Amino acid sequence: MSGAVESPTPERIPEFKQVLGHPRPLWMLFMSEFWERFAFYGIRWAMVLYIVAQFHGGNAAGEKPASEMYGAYLALVYAGAIFGGYVADKLIGFQRSILLGAVFMALGLFLLASPTEPLFKLGLATIIVGNGLFKPIISTMVGKLYFQGDARRDAGFTIFYMGINIGAMIAPVITGWLARKVFGTNEDPHYQWVFISAGIGMIASLIWFWVGRSQLKGIGLPAPGQEGLGRVGLVAVLGLVVGIPLFYFLLTIDASALQAILMALFVVPAVMLLVEGARNGKVARDMVVAMLIIFVFNVLFWMFFEQAGSSFTFLADKIVNRDFGDWVFPLEWFQSVNSIAIITLAPVMAWMWVRMGKNNPSIPRKFGLGLIFNGLAFLLLMIALNSMVDGNGKIPFWTLFMVYVIQSVGELCLSPIGLSMTTKLAPARLAGMAMGCWFLSIAIGNNLAGIFAGKVSGEGGMTVQSAHAGYTFGFWALVGSGVLLFLVAPLVNRLMHGVK
Repeated sequence: MSGAVESPTPERIPEFKQVLGHPRPLWMLFMSEFWERFAFYGIRWAMVLYIVAQFHGGNAAGEKPASEMYGAYLALVYAGAIFGGYVADKLIGFQRSILLGAVFMALGLFLLASPTEPLFKLGLATIIVGNGLFKPIISTMVGKLYFQGDARRDAGFTIFYMGINIGAMIAPVITGWLARKVFGTNEDPHYQWVFISAGIGMIASLIWFWVGRSQLKGIGLPAPGQEGLGRVGLVAVLGLVVGIPLFYFLLTIDASALQAILMALFVVPAVMLLVEGARNGKVARDMVVAMLIIFVFNVLFWMFFEQAGSSFTFLADKIVNRDFGDWVFPLEWFQSVNSIAIITLAPVMAWMWVRMGKNNPSIPRKFGLGLIFNGLAFLLLMIALNSMVDGNGKIPFWTLFMVYVIQSVGELCLSPIGLSMTTKLAPARLAGMAMGCWFLSIAIGNNLAGIFAGKVSGEGGMTVQSAHAGYTFGFWALVGSGVLLFLVAPLVNRLMHGVK
């Protein structure tokens, strides 16, 4: 995204007090990210349900536009993150970028609780601006706590990502409890309290970082010449008068029009990367080609993986049997399964890759495995919707639960290596642009996820038949693309010229 990820040097890293074997500021960043992810994932289960209930009068025909809006929101969250590194690097510094981003995100989350659709979209646009300033920057800050070559660096990132997953795991449980038990009922959940509690979580993240930032001992402060608060004001004004109106507009246009814009945004830097690679010789050109091939398959993965906040929510609400005697499994708890699976399975899979040694799959084959596991999750749904539907039109609880687990295995095959692969294959002069393309590939996939979820629901709302037809397509698309990537993996490996 920018030069923000340059390696720290001994001259720049102060002596930190060590807590549990790691620099003390790591734990402050851990908690700041925990609360930010609590806010982000706390609203995930409720968004499409709220849109249908509040803006479509509960009519199932609202499922399609709700899914498309959710997909557009996620797409723009990733697309907006492209600019965060530049703002932090060139204008206001890392610490101020995080603080300003947290303010925007908290404001946006509170706006979501408003009862009108224009204000709801304004809230989403405000969150997108804030996320761009916050999310890519706080992750980079973790790397700045360690010397290059510090053996603890990977463990530090692992601890930090545990904060992400723990926040994502508990958020739906707490926001669902507030909406259904404290301020509403199972039959009449008060979704506004989901957004209000997420906003409070974001304020907690802001306060935690504000109070704890002195622990960083100058890391992330503005560079010489950037100290003036006028620059912060300028970024805030640009966010208010340019960023928010732009993203608001993009949230209101047709999903296919947004897809065309995202594709255009991807094609331009992709061509520039190819030109730069060709200018640097055959090896550099081949590596860019390999990277762009992987990006295309990455789009397909996220298109089908990111159904959790859209079509899977409607599936859980309408077609999954969640009754256990007198107790009903809250549909929002499904959102926690992915985080539980990641926390449980990540160490197992990391150990497995090490044990495989020289037989460890190549980068393209790991991506292929990610696609295939994602496809197997859709196969389970396809079978359930075809032959496990009971007399009430419901499929067994365990099927959707296992879908999230199987998808998590696919995510662990693919997601951890994406950023690393991009930094290794990109031309050095355009590494930030290559990172932008990576995020854009995820953005394109997320917008397609909303479009696909809309097709699954159809014009009149999700049925067993519409879900079966949609998820059958998902199975064949994923497994077909995964098998294709396995077949072309030797070619892609040759283009990578030994990059592992």
